[in-house]
Amino acid sequence: MKERIKKMNKVYNNLSIENLMRTEWFDQFDEFQQEQITEGIEDNLNVFIYAKKEFDENQMLQLRLGLKDNLDVSSYANPEFDEFQMEEIREGLKKNVDVSIYAKLEFSSEQMEQIRKGLEANLDVSIYTNKDFYSNQMEQIRKGLEVNLDVSIYAKTEFNFLQMGEIRLGLQDNLDISIYAKECFEYKQMRQIRFGLVNKLDVSIYAKPEFDWEQMREIRLGLEDNVDVSIYANSEIPWKEMEYSRISF
Repeated sequence: MKERIKKMNKVYNNLSIENLMRTEWFDQFDEFQQEQITEGIEDNLNVFIYAKKEFDENQMLQLRLGLKDNLDVSSYANPEFDEFQMEEIREGLKKNVDVSIYAKLEFSSEQMEQIRKGLEANLDVSIYTNKDFYSNQMEQIRKGLEVNLDVSIYAKTEFNFLQMGEIRLGLQDNLDISIYAKECFEYKQMRQIRFGLVNKLDVSIYAKPEFDWEQMREIRLGLEDNVDVSIYANSEIPWKEMEYSRISF
């Protein structure tokens, strides 16, 4: 491949852009690809690295920008990477991070972004460099690492990013998150339990999966107002009736 590029360079090196544009080789590209090639030539770049039919104009752009910044684009000069994945790898190269950690086809550009941001912050990204985590889950783990939390508690694929967020916020407030860091609670239930812990309430009364989040809210609000919630803390009672009982007292 390198020899082929050298030979092509020799053939076209002395051609003006105008003459190059008249060649059969140049005609194989569409007008948008040709624009990227022309801009690369004008910047004295080795356009033969990306002047290939398999790259669309957006991929060519990412490669051209990398070459313009004197980056080693070999880590993403792969037509199987889409333009957004290429951009994330290019951004990582600009920041001098080890892009080999995420320059893999198995990661989406959004996942790559979260890994790149972690590397830029000198975090141990190994805990979330896992294709089974969605990018928004990766983000919650990264945010926890940034403030030195024990993210192992929630860095689990079974928690969605909203549940992860509630556990992370609880850890940041030094709450006993073991009470609600459970798969059986959806994030709105977790939030009501977290609010109760923040206010130092006896959440054991409603930290039960049989209560939906609205029922939990009514019990929590009752506890905050010193209402005897035992009167309505029953999962069989709809939250609207709970609300009526709470307000009545």
